[in-house]
Amino acid sequence: MKKILFITTGGTIASSESDEGLIPALTSEDLIGYLGHQEQSATIECEDLLCLDSSNMQPEEWMLIARRIYEAVPYYDGIVLTHGTDTMAYSASALSFMLENLPIPVIITGSQLPLEHPLSDGVDNIRCAFYAAMQDELTGVYVCFNRQLILGTRAVKVRTMNLNAFESVNVTPAGIVNACGMSLNKELLIHPKGKLKLSDDLCKEVFLLKLVPGLNPNIFDMLIHMQYKGIVIEAFGAGGMHFKRRDLVQKLEELVEHGVSVVVCSQCLYENSDFSIYQTGKKVLQKGVIQGLDMTSEAAVTKLMWALGKKQDPEDVKKLFETNFVNEISL
Repeated sequence: MKKILFITTGGTIASSESDEGLIPALTSEDLIGYLGHQEQSATIECEDLLCLDSSNMQPEEWMLIARRIYEAVPYYDGIVLTHGTDTMAYSASALSFMLENLPIPVIITGSQLPLEHPLSDGVDNIRCAFYAAMQDELTGVYVCFNRQLILGTRAVKVRTMNLNAFESVNVTPAGIVNACGMSLNKELLIHPKGKLKLSDDLCKEVFLLKLVPGLNPNIFDMLIHMQYKGIVIEAFGAGGMHFKRRDLVQKLEELVEHGVSVVVCSQCLYENSDFSIYQTGKKVLQKGVIQGLDMTSEAAVTKLMWALGKKQDPEDVKKLFETNFVNEISL
């Protein structure tokens, strides 16, 4: 019988009504109680690690969660982690990079409605997450939501109210639950390439900026003054940004000269950026900017935090971005 660790961190799934609105309140034992006899298919140990609305989930919490998972790996066949949906994609991406060569599945799930709600999607999500955590073929970090299993670095929350809140961006889901059970896309699954390693030294000085027409380039001077080490820029379309009247390209060159690592991806949710197509994109690449290609913004931000925690030299950071570690990027 499989041995699964069930870790809770709060979020909507564990929330109850209060005078101030929904607040996390239920324990891991409370959540398991909603599954009925389902837990008999595995030995489950419960742990309440955090009790937070996921809006308060930040790099410090990612480090705490990663360290706990790292400690637990030798003793369990899989881990199920409940989490609020608002920042779940960021946490899933961060954990994917921090837990290198993870030899067991870590399945992150949550819900759009609290478990106490009669129409909650939480029970189904937890059941599917436990089933995924017991699969021998799975290793690495995944998001399990609305009967889909999504790579941790490809999950994006795309809806605020609907129960199909998450989508797998630029790759198909790693698994689907249907009348045949859980069907896995084996080509997408993550496989460890060595010994488990905890890389939890994250650089918190990373900024995400979405371009708008007419953006004042001086904002980058402020970021340098604030000592940001990395910037992810969501550019227009396949990779455009203006350089007439307000020269963003020149400012990016100044950032690189100051030793700031700059990653540029697309504002478009689907398909990849390609900065070799247009004049503006080629100008950016010539300045030493890193292409994000088809990475999600969440993956680009967390990978940059992780990369800057490992390497300080922009060239070394660029090499890490030119490497596919957990199917976060199509090269």
